[in-house]
Amino acid sequence: MNDTPRPSEAFDRRMLEALVCPQTHSRLSYDAEKQELVSKKAGLAFPIRNGIPVMLVDEARVID
Repeated sequence: MNDTPRPSEAFDRRMLEALVCPQTHSRLSYDAEKQELVSKKAGLAFPIRNGIPVMLVDEARVID
């Protein structure tokens, strides 16, 4: 099974300029391997599904 997103599902990195963490309002970094947007300040990783970031704290994964 290939988990690499298809071009139509790929995350547009230009969105990073407009998106911020919904909890801390800090900048996010993009983890292409895990398809997540990471807020180091909040310790959360927000999933990207079908090329769309899910910016809900309830959907985020807690990171160390």
